[in-house]
Amino acid sequence: MKQFIAVVGLLVVCFFAVGCATITSPVVATTNPVGSKVGQASGKIWLGMFGSADAGIQAAAKNGGITNISTVDFTQKLGILGLWIEYQATVTGE
Repeated sequence: MKQFIAVVGLLVVCFFAVGCATITSPVVATTNPVGSKVGQASGKIWLGMFGSADAGIQAAAKNGGITNISTVDFTQKLGILGLWIEYQATVTGE
């Protein structure tokens, strides 16, 4: 019985520890100087097929009032066991 409880406890710990990851990577860099404005847009997808939001570069630039884009970073955050994925675009410029 003690072994069963230990195995179940280990499985519970593994369930909550597996699958969480955040990756941020640069996507675009232009010759425009890095500006003081920052715009962000994000969206979330559940189970690989449900979700709606515009996490694109144009939406992020619009949210930040940016007309001349300098850099774009893209972040993907994977939820527990891949149940959801959150996307975020971050744009800098003037």
